[in-house]
Amino acid sequence: MPEHNADLVILGGGSGGYACALRAAELGMSVVLVEKDKLGGTCLHWGCIPTKALLHAAEVADAAREGDKIGVKSSVAGIDMAGVNAYKDGVVAKLYKGLQGLVKSRKINFVAGAGKFVAPNAVEVAKDDGETDRYVGKKVVLASGSYAKTLPGLDIGGRIITSNEAIRLDSVPERIVILGGGVIGVEFASVFKSFGAEVTVVEALPRLVPNEDEFASKFLERAFRRRKIAFKTGVKFTGAKQTDEHVTVSLESGDEIETDLLLVAVGRGP
Repeated sequence: MPEHNADLVILGGGSGGYACALRAAELGMSVVLVEKDKLGGTCLHWGCIPTKALLHAAEVADAAREGDKIGVKSSVAGIDMAGVNAYKDGVVAKLYKGLQGLVKSRKINFVAGAGKFVAPNAVEVAKDDGETDRYVGKKVVLASGSYAKTLPGLDIGGRIITSNEAIRLDSVPERIVILGGGVIGVEFASVFKSFGAEVTVVEALPRLVPNEDEFASKFLERAFRRRKIAFKTGVKFTGAKQTDEHVTVSLESGDEIETDLLLVAVGRGP
C-alpha cells in the first residue's frame, strides 16, 4: 500500500475540515485533506447555503405578495421549483468553485475518496480507482461531519424525507408536516409556507427552537401564528404510515394528521 507523509492529515472536507486545512497551510504545514464526497461538505452542498438560497426565494415571494401595501402592483403567479433549484444550485456552484480554487492556491493535497482512521497518526483512503493509499501525519484531525437523524422505527423513504431530500424537491407539496421544531425544521416551515404549502410543525418539547433563548421562541411562535404556520408543541410523535398518496402522522395526544410529505428534522448525529 502506498504511504504518504504530511504534517497534518484531515479526515473530512466540510466546513470544519477545510477551515482547519486552510489555517494549517497558512501556518506553513504540509496538509492532506481527505473527502469522500464534495469539498465543502454538508454546509455548502446540502445544508446552510442551499437552505439560505431557498429562504431568499421565499422572501422574494412574500415581498411580491405584499407589494400592494406599498404601491407596487405585484403578485405571485406560482412557484417554479425548477427555477428555484437552478438559482440555489448556481449559488452553491459559485461558492464551490471559489473554495476549490482557495484550497488549490494554498497547495493543500486534496484527496478524493472514503477515508478510514486506522491508527493514531494514519488514515487509509479507498479511492475511486479501487486503490487504497495510506496517509500518515504528525497530527490527524477528525472532521467527519454529521448525518440527518431519524427516530426509532421511522424509516426514511417515499413520502418520508429529511432535509437532504427537501432541498431537491421538484414541486411544492400542498401539505407538509415537519417533525422537529429546531432550527432546521422552522427554516423549512418558513420556506414551504412562503411557497404556498399548508405547514404543520410537531415538536415534543414545550416550545419551538427549544435550544435557543425563550424570548426567541416567543418571537418566532408569534410570527408563525401571524403567517398561519400551524405548530404543535409539547406533543410526541408516535408513528407514521404512508401510502402512494399521503402520509398519516400519529401523535401521543391521539391526533392524526394527513399530509403529502413528512419532513423529519429531529437533529443531526455525528
